[in-house]
Amino acid sequence: MALSWNEIKDRALKFSNEWAEETKERAEKDSFWNDFFNVFGISRRRVATFEEPVKKLSGNQGFIDLFWKGTLLVEHKSKGKNLDKAFEQATDYFPGLKEHELPKYILVSDFDKIKLFDLDERTEHEFHVSELYKNVKLFGFIAGYQKRTFKEEDPVNIKAAELMGKLHDQLEEFGYEGHHLEVYLVRLLFILFADDTSIFEKDIFKEFLDQKTNEDGSDLGALMAQFFQVLNTPKEKRLKNLDDHLNQFPYVNGKLFEEFLPIASFNSKMRSILLEASALDWGKISPAIFGSLFQSVMNPEERRNLGAHYTSEKNIFKLIKPLFLDELREEFEKVKSSSKKLKEFHHKLSTLKFLDPACGSGNFLIITYRELRLLEIEILRELFKKGEQVLDISSILWLDVDQFYGIEYDEFAAKIAEVAMWLIDHQMNMRVSEEFGQYFARLPLKKAAKIVHANSLQIKWEDIVTKTELSYIIGNPPFYGKQYQTKEQRDDLKIVFSTVKGAGVLDYVAAWYYIASQYVQNTNIKVAFVSTNSVTQGEQVSILWNELLNRFNVKIHFAHTTFNWTNEAKGKAAVHCVIVGFANFDTKTKYLFTYLDIKGEPDVRLVKNINPYLVEAKDLVISKRTKPLIDIPKIFKGNQPTEGGFLLLNKEEKEELENKYSNISNLIKPVVSGREFLNNIPRWCFWLVDVSPKEIKKYSELLNRIENVKKMRLESSFAPTRELANYPTLFRDLKNPDTFIVIPATTSERRKYIPFGFFDNTHIPLNSVYIVPSGTIYNFGVLMSQMHMSWVKYTCGRLKSDFRYSKDLVYNNYPWPKEVSEKNKKKVEEKAQKVLDVRTVFPDSSLADLYDPLTMPPKLIKAHSELDKAVDLCYRPQAFTNETTRIEYLFDLYNQYTEPLLNEKKTKKKK
Repeated sequence: MALSWNEIKDRALKFSNEWAEETKERAEKDSFWNDFFNVFGISRRRVATFEEPVKKLSGNQGFIDLFWKGTLLVEHKSKGKNLDKAFEQATDYFPGLKEHELPKYILVSDFDKIKLFDLDERTEHEFHVSELYKNVKLFGFIAGYQKRTFKEEDPVNIKAAELMGKLHDQLEEFGYEGHHLEVYLVRLLFILFADDTSIFEKDIFKEFLDQKTNEDGSDLGALMAQFFQVLNTPKEKRLKNLDDHLNQFPYVNGKLFEEFLPIASFNSKMRSILLEASALDWGKISPAIFGSLFQSVMNPEERRNLGAHYTSEKNIFKLIKPLFLDELREEFEKVKSSSKKLKEFHHKLSTLKFLDPACGSGNFLIITYRELRLLEIEILRELFKKGEQVLDISSILWLDVDQFYGIEYDEFAAKIAEVAMWLIDHQMNMRVSEEFGQYFARLPLKKAAKIVHANSLQIKWEDIVTKTELSYIIGNPPFYGKQYQTKEQRDDLKIVFSTVKGAGVLDYVAAWYYIASQYVQNTNIKVAFVSTNSVTQGEQVSILWNELLNRFNVKIHFAHTTFNWTNEAKGKAAVHCVIVGFANFDTKTKYLFTYLDIKGEPDVRLVKNINPYLVEAKDLVISKRTKPLIDIPKIFKGNQPTEGGFLLLNKEEKEELENKYSNISNLIKPVVSGREFLNNIPRWCFWLVDVSPKEIKKYSELLNRIENVKKMRLESSFAPTRELANYPTLFRDLKNPDTFIVIPATTSERRKYIPFGFFDNTHIPLNSVYIVPSGTIYNFGVLMSQMHMSWVKYTCGRLKSDFRYSKDLVYNNYPWPKEVSEKNKKKVEEKAQKVLDVRTVFPDSSLADLYDPLTMPPKLIKAHSELDKAVDLCYRPQAFTNETTRIEYLFDLYNQYTEPLLNEKKTKKKK
């Protein structure tokens, strides 16, 4: 068992007094270092050797004064010698060492001074031997204590995962695969961590590998099988003649080593990989990060992007802080002056229970547990200040891993999560040991986080943890939009939303919102999920949130509007996400986190209400509407051709036909479609409405095209398309209004404005655009404004991250300004025309170029700014300061328009 820091300090003082007068290098050097290791409760003989032979770079034979493979190299000199030269001499040995033998620390001394070089951190510390007791924590690596905080980008995490990936591939190549391989690797994860963090005595597993196994690895599989059995057996029940190296390992329990596994086959390469892994400092590894990295080694595809899928702590805090952590911290500050209230608060923490119903490798659970344990340490620190000393620190550590529950579809990830919770528990126990001077470790393992391997959407969450016990539901469920879902996932959604009309368009993550809302009925449980922002935009809102608001009486307590959900690893994943915190009860303190820059930091404000669009406005859902909210021109989809491409022409085809037939151009009209309209790509079609058969028959090539249209339609499996074969000269749709406004159906979300256009009947609109026939310049001006763009951003659906305009959701629900004065209307018309005029100044530039945020001309920016002001004045005389004020105003106006309609419907129903 590791010594407490107080015990180590006492020993350090005795060591300093005993060696105060020694000056010779050789006479007492060995005794000096034996005593030095004893200060930390470690037998030097077990971990390090004197006079280790090694070849120097010059080829000469050298001898290291003291060498602990993979950890420490000591160079000792007589009193008064130059310690920097001693350091240089120590590094001369490096070329003769194997990779896994290279030390992390170099220690030099002349009996009077000690100088420690940390090669990983590139730091050095020098002090007199008499001051050792003040500096013992620098040598925590000897005693088995952690000495560093964990950094997400720490290369040790990546290196360790890569090594385990290599070992995974070798084992799998030899036929060791599936469930057995997963369990084997999880066990190795625990063992390697235990070897560096005082769960085991320091480095005894590394020593076991190095000294007790053959270099060719031939006996390693059998010895590991025996080793697993030893870890699963209490010491008093082990064989009496068990090898001492094996018998020194503690009883672990926790069911981690309970299952019998087939004996694996190793070779020299695999043994070297395991040795190299054991030489890493696993005390530096963060269970929260490494779990996801370790999971990804199982998949060669994911391994190329190692680190892309773990969730950074920064993003986890965005969820757990407003959900519960900030509140608990505030409560701690209020009660910390009273011992009685502190103890009550401490007890409260020990009763909190957390469920992550899509926990992966446990990131959210691990970070949550760590933060609660840190808060527990602060509670104990305050109690100790008040004289609440105890003899046994373990008696007042009340928080434990069995307060945490998880559901995970992937069995390997579930096993990692369970083990990672033990690892973070041990790390926190070491913090407690360091803080209060008493060593404390929970071994053998008696409690565990309950991580269930199951499909979260097909089991009852109450079978995992009852809702009378649970406090919080947290997590980052899988996203998967409609087009990316597997058949199994679509079937899951059908089961969950069996009574919900139109649920087929929902993202996979919506199912977790729905089940959580069911689960928390009539409880005080709070929920927060990370999800794609699509569940708070477009048609998904009216389907999902109509259920959550009206069926389950959900209230949103806090939310982060759209931001980039990323991590700091190479190949990092970036998704447009939101965080929504909700419950089955209301609260007066609602916080809305909004992002001016989705890659930046949010602004937070206290708000009265947060609706499903994550706007401070009344709870509402915007459903599809077949006609506009007020009296404005109707909107239609452009023409669906359904002609197999035979009536459409590119530039080359058109020129070839016109060269061949002198009058054929009378039958051809330019088309307007989304991509071509935005990128200034010319395209045409044969428009044969009201063209006589005699005229058509003049052109044999046109007849061939018409015949192909007929054939394509007849071969269709869709009956209405086969019916169209009777009209092979025509598009399916025949809209050709005198004038119309064009709105691209899909456009980049990078643009501040969606470029709309004006056309007449010389152009034929296709189905990748919407058209507003007889739309006026005033209509165009309002639609091109920031007011309308704000509405688009919040209410339209998305294709990936691009805007997907909708006539029924966006246009028909848009709250146009009321009772606009002629003066204000003319101002909008004037400024809208100015926008169109400025566009003509750049005839060689496409709309995509003109509206690119990097290349948008200053003249056009100014014209749009003036149009925005003109449209704003149609709504109110006060300026809108930002997009938030615009959308809040629009939602309020929408309520004003729709409430009378809703009341009218209710009255009709009553009659």
